[in-house]
Amino acid sequence: MKEYDLFIPLRYNDGTPIEHRKLRSLQDRLLDEFGGLTFFPQPNEGYWRMGAVTFRDEIIIFRVIASRARTARRFLIRLKKELKRDLQQEEILIVERDVETL
Repeated sequence: MKEYDLFIPLRYNDGTPIEHRKLRSLQDRLLDEFGGLTFFPQPNEGYWRMGAVTFRDEIIIFRVIASRARTARRFLIRLKKELKRDLQQEEILIVERDVETL
């Protein structure tokens, strides 16, 4: 079984807030695809460096679990491309982990 965390920015690169409807749409798509999700609505901060510049993002996290990793990966690769375009981001971080449920 695989667990995926999607780190989604709350602002476009120009500082404008991402529309709530886009975040809700993402939540609905994940729920439709995976049958369930966990949403961490509290804003988190992400930092990264490129050269001498440190960037900061406010993010939220969506978590899904999949029993069919190959199908999940195909879906998430397509979704990542769409999110990068729609949210005007250079990158969207999606983390994959092996998990077991009790």
